[in-house]
Amino acid sequence: MSPLRAEIRKMISLGAPVAAAQLSTMLLGLVDTLMVARVSVDAMAAAALANVWIFGTLMFASGVLFGLDPIVTRAHGARDGGRSALALQTGVGVALLLSLGVAALWTESERFLLLTGQEPELARMAHSYTQMQIPGIPFFLVYAVLRQYLQAREHMRPALWVILVANVVNIFANWTLIFGHLGAPALGLEGAGLATALTRSFSCLGLVLYVRVFRLHDGAWLPWTWEAFRPHRLRELASYGIPIAVQISLEMWAFMGAALIAGRLGAVALAAHTIAMNMASLSFMLPLGVAQGATTRVGNLLGAGRPAAAQRAAWVSMALGAGVMSLAALCFVVFRMALPRLYTGDGAVIGLAASILPIAAAFQIFDGTQVVACGVLRGMGRVRPAAVLNFVGYWLLALPIGGWLALRGGWGLPGLWWALCGGLGFVALLLVLYIRLRGPSTLEQGGAVVFGGGEAQ
Repeated sequence: MSPLRAEIRKMISLGAPVAAAQLSTMLLGLVDTLMVARVSVDAMAAAALANVWIFGTLMFASGVLFGLDPIVTRAHGARDGGRSALALQTGVGVALLLSLGVAALWTESERFLLLTGQEPELARMAHSYTQMQIPGIPFFLVYAVLRQYLQAREHMRPALWVILVANVVNIFANWTLIFGHLGAPALGLEGAGLATALTRSFSCLGLVLYVRVFRLHDGAWLPWTWEAFRPHRLRELASYGIPIAVQISLEMWAFMGAALIAGRLGAVALAAHTIAMNMASLSFMLPLGVAQGATTRVGNLLGAGRPAAAQRAAWVSMALGAGVMSLAALCFVVFRMALPRLYTGDGAVIGLAASILPIAAAFQIFDGTQVVACGVLRGMGRVRPAAVLNFVGYWLLALPIGGWLALRGGWGLPGLWWALCGGLGFVALLLVLYIRLRGPSTLEQGGAVVFGGGEAQ
């Protein structure tokens, strides 16, 4: 088998389970929405508002923990199990510390929502829903640490099996706590929040049990030690994780900003925008899986001292990311009238959504390329360029131009999507150029991240 074909097969074997796990994770949110909608329209609206604050804070904390990727992948490639073990312990400690910060922010959810001009009653309901989820915060973040530790060591399937079972737990917990079955009180929206906390707790404990039963920590485990929390180890994780967290947050809040712009165009425009964004988010799970595979593969190869092979892996993974999104883009164009009908029967919404889906198709290809490129950079330990380019692409280009085109330039919703597409294209192009000029193969000439020194370029 040629090296190229072998690399493609390897990348698919790494990325496919991660993509499936991400889709299963999205299913958790879909089930929550469908079941809360049966309580009341206000309950569904309050949950949607709460989730803006919940995920805006929780994803930043998760991004910090993604700083484990370059550390553990390179340690695994270098067959340094002790370093992987210490990184895991550092990650768990940081996750618990971040949990305190996120919990403190969640106690202010009502105040935040009121400051953004939300209706007081909806803000109160959203606050109650958020408070019920606080006990699940440390479980969610420790689960994230363990998942990244496993994936960095090429154990991609455990998180998938656990999240599949967690979907069953989530449905049962929602059914019991929202509607008051099996003798439990009918807690409505608060029951949904408690069910989410329980599901997150199950996911964490289930993954810990999976690791223990199948001994997936063998060769990369040490007894707990304060060595894991020495300042230089914490600085190393922060030097990688904070730029990743900033990059994720910039991207996520940019799309929230785009939704606010769409909302100013009216209910029809917002509904069409939501449909297109939902479909884009679903297809995004495919290259997101490839991106994690790229992080693992590139980091492992660099740790093994094979930068040329890591460069080949980078190009293969980016081609796969763009390739799977090209298929999604084709579906968006061919089925642009049929796809919106899965969401609504409103002719105006269907027509407007169909008009922006071809733009979203181009958006998809750029999105698949940039997310995998970010994965390559995480494997290299060069995490800052993605954060900088996301800031420029989204906040200096896409949102200002999109807002002007949509609200003042007369382009409406298509103008917003053209601007998003252009901003994302800018990010993707410069990331590819960066990897071409300063990719894994350049580490042979002294461009390497200092392994163990925490230097994030």
